[in-house]
Amino acid sequence: MSHPWVVVIAVLAVAALYVLLPLVADTFRRFRSRRMLSCPETGGKAEVGIDASRAALTSALGRPQLRAEDCSLWPEKKDCGQECLTLAEVDRPEPVQLQAR
Repeated sequence: MSHPWVVVIAVLAVAALYVLLPLVADTFRRFRSRRMLSCPETGGKAEVGIDASRAALTSALGRPQLRAEDCSLWPEKKDCGQECLTLAEVDRPEPVQLQAR
């Protein structure tokens, strides 16, 4: 074979397909729904939407980085530290079932 680097690239591509893609897809699936979480600042419950795309892409490099897309306590608490998201990863609460209005 005159180009052995082609084999190396092919092996890496197959590894990415069978290892990283399922990991990214599973992370996206886990965080795509809104969740009811406890707000550390107010002590109450808040409905939080997590940026699933960011969580999925960063999970390929290690632990997913969670960021809130929206929260039922915003805009009053828009500049919060988003500590509730550490609970989202540990507790894995069930997604919130949204009701039609």
